Amino acid sequence: MRILIDINHPAHVHLFKNFAWEMIKKGHEFVFTTRLKEVTIDLLAEYGFKCYSFGDHYKSVLGKLWGFFIFGWKLLKRARKFKPDLFPSMGGIYASHVAYILGKPHIALDDTEHARSHHMLYVPFTPTCLNPSCFHKDFGKKQLFYHGFHELAYLHPNWFKPDPRIRNMLGLKKDEKFVFMRFVSWNASHDVGQSGIPNEIKIELIRILSGYAKVFISSEGRLLPELEKYRLKTPPDMIHHVLAYASLFIGEGSTMASEAACLGTPAIYVNSLEVGYCTEQEKYGLVYNFRKPNGIIDKAVQLITDPNLGTKYKDRQQNMLKDKIDVTAFLIWFVENYPESVGIMQKNLDYDNQFITVMS
Repeated sequence: MRILIDINHPAHVHLFKNFAWEMIKKGHEFVFTTRLKEVTIDLLAEYGFKCYSFGDHYKSVLGKLWGFFIFGWKLLKRARKFKPDLFPSMGGIYASHVAYILGKPHIALDDTEHARSHHMLYVPFTPTCLNPSCFHKDFGKKQLFYHGFHELAYLHPNWFKPDPRIRNMLGLKKDEKFVFMRFVSWNASHDVGQSGIPNEIKIELIRILSGYAKVFISSEGRLLPELEKYRLKTPPDMIHHVLAYASLFIGEGSTMASEAACLGTPAIYVNSLEVGYCTEQEKYGLVYNFRKPNGIIDKAVQLITDPNLGTKYKDRQQNMLKDKIDVTAFLIWFVENYPESVGIMQKNLDYDNQFITVMS
């Protein structure tokens, strides 16, 4: 099988990497396409994937409109050369249109309810939508649900083992606590009109937390000059090892909050947008969702001063894993048996339970 995956964000590389590696071992061929956005190219290169970049990622409204046509055209040309049998993507607009033009199936994974403009542009051209069971949007008969989170495609214990050397890379003393913070750039289409942590609260939060733990920051955009000294300097492919060993995560991005939860690290998610997966992870006691920043300093201090913080949240992680599947194993089965896999899941809505790995 020849498979083309169009990547629009670094997180999508992680979503598909184990799936691609395992499928390549089975003899399937892959090509990745992308735009220049953050560390996407670096990650694809680091993981050894064949990749084609179509240029800069546009941020303005006019730029995005231009990109809609130019990236779609470039993807079509590349696809005609590669001749893929299948286009899996993370709600990919360009992939859905090119697959439709070429008469090939597009399988869309999506966990973002508020990406309404994306849904309007890709769902009509997509025969199969795969969504986690916590996804609160109806795509009709083409929609299938599985019991998992996207982040478990790469952070499930079957695929990810935290590297303890990360503490030395961060210059930490033995048993020294640290807080990892992530700020977004607010350039995505679904970020328009939304908000997270104001600068004055960021400064105060970091000042207070620094009295209890070391602080590291990752940011999509520019950091305030006074916060630059906290910037995380580890390689991009080590970010999940940082998350795994952090005592606490605080951020404006739902993906990284979910990643922290999947790793058993308590997460404070601050964003006016609500997402189904973080809401479900709060039920397991792994994520604290704040639509406004009010109260986040008190919650952060409460967590970082909890003497049982580590063991408590690892236990909660194990609790969650008992209910969730190995998403990569499921995706391999689904794609290798497509389209018969669609009929199997439509007849047995809980078919994916076979991919749940009960953790000891």
